[in-house]
Amino acid sequence: MVKVTKEAALNYHQSGRPGKIEVRPTKPYHTQTDLSLAYSPGVAYPCLEIQSNPDDVYKYTDKGNLVAVISNGTAVLGLGDIGAMSGKPVMEGKGLLFKIYGGIDVFDIELAEKDPEKFCETVERIAPTFGGINLEDIKAPECFYIEERLKRTLDIPVMHDDQHGTAIISAAGLKNALEVAGKNIKDVRIVVNGAGAAAISCTKLYLALGAKRENVVMLDSKGVITTDRENLNDQKAFFATTRRDIHTLEEAIKGADVFVGLSKGNILTKDMVRSMADKPIVFALANPIPEISYEDAMASRPDVLISTGRSDYPNQINNVIGFPYIFRGALDVHATAINEEMKMAAVHAIADLAKQPVPDVVNDIYRVNNLTFGPLYFIPKPVDPRLITEVSAAVAKAAIESGVARTSITNWEEYKNSLMQLLGQETVFTRKLHDTARLQPQRVVYAEGGHPSMMKAAVQAKAEGICFPILLGNPDRINRQAQRLKLDLTGIEIIDMRADKEQGRRATYAKHLAEKMARKGYTFQEAYDKMYERNYFGMMMVERGDADAFITGLYTKYSNTIKVATEVVGVREGYHTFGTMHIVNSQKGTFYIADTLINRHPDNNYLVDIARLSANTVEFFNEKPVMAMISYSNFGTDEIGSPLKVHEAVEELHANYPNLIVDGEMQVNFALNREMRDEKYPFSKLKDKDVNTLVFPNLSSANASYKFLQALDPKTEIVGPIQMGLNRPIHFTDFEASVRDIVNVTAVAVVDACVDKMKRAGKTKR
Repeated sequence: MVKVTKEAALNYHQSGRPGKIEVRPTKPYHTQTDLSLAYSPGVAYPCLEIQSNPDDVYKYTDKGNLVAVISNGTAVLGLGDIGAMSGKPVMEGKGLLFKIYGGIDVFDIELAEKDPEKFCETVERIAPTFGGINLEDIKAPECFYIEERLKRTLDIPVMHDDQHGTAIISAAGLKNALEVAGKNIKDVRIVVNGAGAAAISCTKLYLALGAKRENVVMLDSKGVITTDRENLNDQKAFFATTRRDIHTLEEAIKGADVFVGLSKGNILTKDMVRSMADKPIVFALANPIPEISYEDAMASRPDVLISTGRSDYPNQINNVIGFPYIFRGALDVHATAINEEMKMAAVHAIADLAKQPVPDVVNDIYRVNNLTFGPLYFIPKPVDPRLITEVSAAVAKAAIESGVARTSITNWEEYKNSLMQLLGQETVFTRKLHDTARLQPQRVVYAEGGHPSMMKAAVQAKAEGICFPILLGNPDRINRQAQRLKLDLTGIEIIDMRADKEQGRRATYAKHLAEKMARKGYTFQEAYDKMYERNYFGMMMVERGDADAFITGLYTKYSNTIKVATEVVGVREGYHTFGTMHIVNSQKGTFYIADTLINRHPDNNYLVDIARLSANTVEFFNEKPVMAMISYSNFGTDEIGSPLKVHEAVEELHANYPNLIVDGEMQVNFALNREMRDEKYPFSKLKDKDVNTLVFPNLSSANASYKFLQALDPKTEIVGPIQMGLNRPIHFTDFEASVRDIVNVTAVAVVDACVDKMKRAGKTKR
């Protein structure tokens, strides 16, 4: 568990701008016209439309993406009744989680009001502002009344997350834990230690899943809740047991199948766990100190299945697995409520997700490779990027089917894609790229076949139907690695280039290379020796038609890769060099940046080639290239060094390639600000056009620029490097490339291979 000090926490909250959330505009506001549209007089028009049709408020305002996190501070975390103002940091934190996991805007509202009636009246008066209400940190039993009343009086989703968030996640965990243990929920005996809002809601949801009320024993601070106890509130009375022979936790837990703790730390002993039934399930959810530590529970007996609220142990019950996605689904159909059907849909979606193969990003974050459904993993991790698509879609669908949705969703695949794009997991660009690759999957060779990232990317690309992977490397080592990583290599070809005598490919490839390079001193024996190297062998597979595309770069230095590519497949006719491009998908738009890997210090001739290749590549992605040649000066203001060679390259481009929309040299700010550029340099060939392609004067500036943009905003998606100018589809990766990066490059390579085949068949120009 991460150790948090008082000093570190206070510094986190006060450093820079105080607090954790802010409000940002979503529309242009720089000009007088913008302001006239945003406020007076333009704002009157949407006001009148909403007056005419109240549901249009979702069309013209942020109501449909705005949730109020409301508390009176009477039950703040483990701090108790500390007051509304003191609880504000928690409410801001909840707003932060809503935003980063669900893309939902939040106003945190702290009400200095403990009277339930007055609290509800206040919320009812401000409710028109919001698309949903998240009640937070309100003590029991008042929280039950407040939620029930607001659900009756308001026509927007209302949920007390302390109750239902915990209930939904723990119910999903219990469903799966029972499956792992081979038990039926109708038969198991359940002990619930705690009788607050979360405990009551959890137990009700277990009953909805099929648990029998007579098999449930609930305890509060006074012991077992029995029917002969006096002054029980309605919620506790509902779960009072008729068994008069048990009074303590030690007595209640004997022979029980399930323990759910929502109480305080260190109240469940090893002996108590040993007294439970075979394969007991222990949910010790008190935080930060659970009812029994993970170590003690495991030491008590080896067959225990345990969950806690802590992130440093398996099977964490964490509300963030639920509430952002439940509200996301409810908001997206403009739901009038969050009902039982929606909550149950979330339970099943979360439970089902834990049974699916775990994304590489989750394994990487937790530094493991073995997250598979079983005793150590029966609840999805909070960082699983699929939660937003699976849970939100399930909740939205349940809202529609149960009749509480104002709008409907018909294309669920499109809806899931939009959710991934919302959080920057995927852009329209990459979705189209992958869809295009799936139309004609090609044979793709992965040079570093035994590298974990390459193997995972190959498996993922095959699963997505993007390609038919071929891994280069020793089959025994690759298969052992696959077993360690729990990867299924079925249908993936493995080629050991060092044991290729039966196929005879090495000799054939060597003969071809020796003939091609004879005038450069190559002999057959030298070429034959080269075929022991993965880049020579893999590129020659593509050159000779035994594969369609090749991906390398995780091990090999670029200088070596450039040399091999030039020798084996060669630079395209009419060019001096080849290059690479990275595509940057940002909030401002999609930009193409070159050359990011190959040419360290290009002269003006090479810059001309890079610009021409960039134009071809942008067209390859079905966009019209509008190119700015970048420097630190504008249009000849500096006449030496890199500005001069860029200036000369632009002159040559204008003279010899007049159809290209390109100009420069210019600074980046002028390239990306059309108004400023057109005002200052009205003669530019880029007048009235938005630049989408930036050609930098050298490798350092291009490479640093795209990495700087990526580092500034994690939501900025970078696709590449994309090879430009070689005769065949040979593509590269960075040595730090993630599995997702490699899969994206694979999709590019597949599309490139399709175009290459068409070009060779004479059907198109590359």
